[in-house]
Amino acid sequence: MSTTIDDKAEPSGKYKTAGPARVKSRHRAALLSFIFLVLLPWITSTIYLYAVAHDQYASHSGFSVSKEETQSATDLLVGLTALSGSSSSDTEVLYKFIQGRQMMLAVHEKLDMQRMYYRASDPVFSLTKTPRTEDLEKYWNRVVKVFYDASSGLIELRVLAFEAQDAQDIAQTILDESTRMLNELTKVARADGMSYARIELNHSFEQLKRARQAITEFRTRTQLVDPLTDIQGRTGLLTNLQTQLAEALIEQDILIASVQENDPRITQAKRRIEVIETRIAEERDRFGSIEDSQDGSYSTLVSEYEALSVDLEYAQNNYLAALGTHDAAAVDAQRQSRYLATYETPTLADSAQYPQRAMLVMLISGFLLLSWTIGILLYYSIRDRR
Repeated sequence: MSTTIDDKAEPSGKYKTAGPARVKSRHRAALLSFIFLVLLPWITSTIYLYAVAHDQYASHSGFSVSKEETQSATDLLVGLTALSGSSSSDTEVLYKFIQGRQMMLAVHEKLDMQRMYYRASDPVFSLTKTPRTEDLEKYWNRVVKVFYDASSGLIELRVLAFEAQDAQDIAQTILDESTRMLNELTKVARADGMSYARIELNHSFEQLKRARQAITEFRTRTQLVDPLTDIQGRTGLLTNLQTQLAEALIEQDILIASVQENDPRITQAKRRIEVIETRIAEERDRFGSIEDSQDGSYSTLVSEYEALSVDLEYAQNNYLAALGTHDAAAVDAQRQSRYLATYETPTLADSAQYPQRAMLVMLISGFLLLSWTIGILLYYSIRDRR
């Protein structure tokens, strides 16, 4: 019983005492709201969970996406993982794929989810009788949970089903479809790598053909197979002529010193020297001066041939590199560079652990009580402001 203090005291100095508290309509309304909004839903949920809801079995599996440590030609050309500039790794792609519609449809096509998950007596935890694709996708995210550890790259899978064998079959099908998806990703990368390698090989082959054709045209036009070899021969000829000139000069000096000036041998020696000097001058002019209106100086021909030889050497090296890349890409296309490393195969449950009835009852009761309390507080807060 509550008491209140009157603002005015009696002349004798005593206070008035409040009368007994009475139950008012708002109190009855609060009690009824507690019964209908908290107690009855809690009782109904508890009865449903323990008497109606079917047991569910869980199958657990764990895996990761592994890749060969060696850097293949396909990875160098395409760069799907590190390379491709993509912000998502293969594991993250697989993580999204398992939760997506494509995986759900693949499992439904193979195992028939409607048969596995439809229970007429359990409308809350089971699938509807005639589910649409959206219903299947929504229900899929309820019974299939994927946990991804970004630091280690490990994926953990939990599948719930009303039968232990069904849960294990679904988990195994998910692993099979995940492997298939990885193979498809690898196949696309291989196809791109082979296409790029083939284009580069064809381009380098055409470049090599043009370089060889340019060398052939030069040889046909100049009648020189190798100007560098030819210049070595001409250099030897010039050296020999200079040697002969020196010998002729010495013979002339000896004749001048030993015979008379009108001796015909002196005239013959001078003529021989003039011929040798003329030949030396002509040979030197072929290296540096304009000798032929069509081909130009000999040094120009040598410079042109050297440029063509460099182009040919570059084209040959480029072709060999492209051929090696193409062969490496072809070898890489024959092996699987990405695969699913399963460290825990899908388990077969011995007992049902779901639904977690005690935890669900506690969550439901807590939610109902909290909602009812907030509603009552809001009601009295609004009432006191009037």
